[in-house]
Amino acid sequence: MGLDLSPKLAKKVYGDDGGSYYAWCPNELPMLREGNIGAAKLALEKNGFALPRYSDSSMVAYVLQGGGVAGIILPESEEKVIAIKKGDAIALPFGVITWWYNKEDTELVVLYMGDTSKGHKPGQFTDFFLTGFNGIFTGFTTDFVKRAWDVDDDIVKALIGNQKGKGIVKLDANVKMPEPKPDHRKGMALNCEEAPLDTDIKNAGNVVLLNTQNLPLVGQVGLGADLVRLEGNAMCSPGFSCDSALQVTYIVKGSGRLQVVGVDGKRVLETIVKAGNLLIVPRFFVVSKIADPGGLSWFSIITTPNPMFTHLAGSIGAWKAISPEVLQAAFKVTAETEKLFRSKRTNDAIFFPPPKAKLKHPFSYLLVSLNTLELLLVIISLNYSILLLFLY
Repeated sequence: MGLDLSPKLAKKVYGDDGGSYYAWCPNELPMLREGNIGAAKLALEKNGFALPRYSDSSMVAYVLQGGGVAGIILPESEEKVIAIKKGDAIALPFGVITWWYNKEDTELVVLYMGDTSKGHKPGQFTDFFLTGFNGIFTGFTTDFVKRAWDVDDDIVKALIGNQKGKGIVKLDANVKMPEPKPDHRKGMALNCEEAPLDTDIKNAGNVVLLNTQNLPLVGQVGLGADLVRLEGNAMCSPGFSCDSALQVTYIVKGSGRLQVVGVDGKRVLETIVKAGNLLIVPRFFVVSKIADPGGLSWFSIITTPNPMFTHLAGSIGAWKAISPEVLQAAFKVTAETEKLFRSKRTNDAIFFPPPKAKLKHPFSYLLVSLNTLELLLVIISLNYSILLLFLY
């Protein structure tokens, strides 16, 4: 596979005082087009309002920063107005209409990743705005608008011409927006930073899975997701998606080393990843990460609603299930080597804590000096005893 797998940053597509919209381009990250995956980010400043829209793709939205309000209208359903905050994951099936609003001082940043296989452009989301300079009202003639919505000429003129913004606008501070309703949130969002951990390894890392059990809407989206947090210098076991799914990974926080091994045992990627990077691991390719001292966190979507992974190291690693004789023959090693290999990582699953330091103790020279001093004192004591014997 000759595709460029190196991680990329998003680029600004449009924006104004209210905020900006960023996207990853398939020309720079070819795996987007190859895997029919789209990825984008919405950043809203205070009073920023993302106009109502729908997309040609199903997707998962993940709140990277800040808080705000989201309006979600599923086909033939009433509007759900929910409060959103950092760590929230929201499943957005086909045909859903959304709007987003930030009334806080902190910038609201939302990540979108989804399936573009049924979209207009492979590897890219195409949004259809209901209002604004490029909204659907501007495309119809006035007589169609009048007849469809049963309004007069003045109303038609206002509907078509008043909103000059494109995609994102900044509202006046006195504009009143709908208040979120707590009961609307049920079944619409899952906070991955507060949800029960599916795996938690002390001093190593943890993971929260997003699937049909804790957010049934992902079944309609056709995607699964996870939030993984690695402690400083910890390692994520080499592994791969065993159900022919792609992994699309966004680095949320921190930095670290990443390696991907593909066909014929070739290392197809070795790089440093950092916050803001997006990368895609091809089907069945093996990936592993080691966090820098500050730790490493990432949010991934997997192109199946209930993903399955095979890990090659750790207490649940695939090697543990293979019989000793097969391993010995496959690696062409002695029974002793195979036994040693199998005896490792019997307690750690998926995530591995940093290796224990084997550095020389910083005060070891004092210990040596102390031993020498003790020896001198013994010698002096013996000599003094002998001297006393001669005197008496």
